[in-house]
Amino acid sequence: MKTAQHLLIVTFLTAFMANLNAQDFDTYFTDNTLRIDYIFSGNKQMQAISLSNIYSSPRWYGKRQRLAETPLEGNGQITVKKHKTDTVIYKNSFSTLFQEWLTYDDADGPGKAFENVFLVPMPKDTVDVTVELRDNRRTVKSRYTHTVIPTDILIRRTGESGVTPYTTLQQAADTTKCIHIAFVAEGYTESEMPTFINDAKEATEAIFAHEPFKSSRSKFNIVAVKAASNESGTSEPSKGVWKDTALGSHFDTFYSDRYLTTLNLCTLHDRLAGIPYEHIVILVNTDKYGGGGILNSYVLSMTHNEQFKPVVVHEFGHSFGGLADEYAYDFEQIPMYPHDVEPWEANITTLKDFHGKWEDMIAPGTPVPTPESATPDGAKPKVGLFEGAGYSLKGIYRGAQDCRMRTNDNPEFCPVCRRALQRLIDFYTK
Repeated sequence: MKTAQHLLIVTFLTAFMANLNAQDFDTYFTDNTLRIDYIFSGNKQMQAISLSNIYSSPRWYGKRQRLAETPLEGNGQITVKKHKTDTVIYKNSFSTLFQEWLTYDDADGPGKAFENVFLVPMPKDTVDVTVELRDNRRTVKSRYTHTVIPTDILIRRTGESGVTPYTTLQQAADTTKCIHIAFVAEGYTESEMPTFINDAKEATEAIFAHEPFKSSRSKFNIVAVKAASNESGTSEPSKGVWKDTALGSHFDTFYSDRYLTTLNLCTLHDRLAGIPYEHIVILVNTDKYGGGGILNSYVLSMTHNEQFKPVVVHEFGHSFGGLADEYAYDFEQIPMYPHDVEPWEANITTLKDFHGKWEDMIAPGTPVPTPESATPDGAKPKVGLFEGAGYSLKGIYRGAQDCRMRTNDNPEFCPVCRRALQRLIDFYTK
């Protein structure tokens, strides 16, 4: 039984650690954002990282505690250290479209270049910033380090004027310790902004109809950014259709008909300068099925298709939660996950290093692989090791028979994904 003295000590230590975290932020950073633009280029044989531009903008909307920790490994990491020391003062992880492209046959040929943008808190003193890119074997393939001097006159100030109009859809209970989401209009003309606002509200309700977001709704701050396009809709290269839109989005990414993305990340963040945001959901004014989601980069989803709600939730599972796709194709095996390497994603496994994932959620006696049909006693295990995930029918396992990360028909995240998402929400807000 816990004594009053014990509870008092726990309360004191909790308050002390929270105050210590706040002091760490104030020691090293100001309440501003440092935006760093990079070019990632190359092919399967060689990848390179180049610095493009550096910007500053008012306020910092990312994490203020656990600054040197990353809750997810990602396919890359950005690390900020005190200049000429090994003291890490900020770290975050990410995935990129460039790294996904490297898994396709097209990357065997001539190299390509992709824009990438990362946000870190503005340091008070000189820092060294390192960006690492990893392959699908979790091996660092490229590393780039550069120095940032906060007083550098070539750091361009942005977000102080000419801010894109936006509307607050939901204000967090505590805006100093919350998760900031910006819905961004793409392919909506100025006259179509009322439609965009309604679509953004619909997407918000779709996300927060799912646990664990539903129970944690007060921890999210949400805005809708009215980035007007000159033309309505989005580009469809396979049909020879190219539209003049705010972000230059298009279908047919990597020649996949339904893969809807934008390569213009610098333009995207230009539109967001001066707005409270960290996570980005781009809503595209089209009724054609498609979308995409990239960890700590963006979600992009069509809005006027009957599958809009399940797709935007699924893609948010990628971009915010770092969750992997749990489906597999009969007709196509995409070698994104080598079967002899354990994926870093929390919701799939090759069983090469399953420890620390969801083994504690599996009931004793559950067979491996877990059958899709009922077990001999007539029960269907809620959590197990179901074969077929990560685009492979064999060798990769998911935690449940069905999930929002597997099909659009399933109305909720499975227990494995729910726990992974809850841990991530807690990491950023507690």
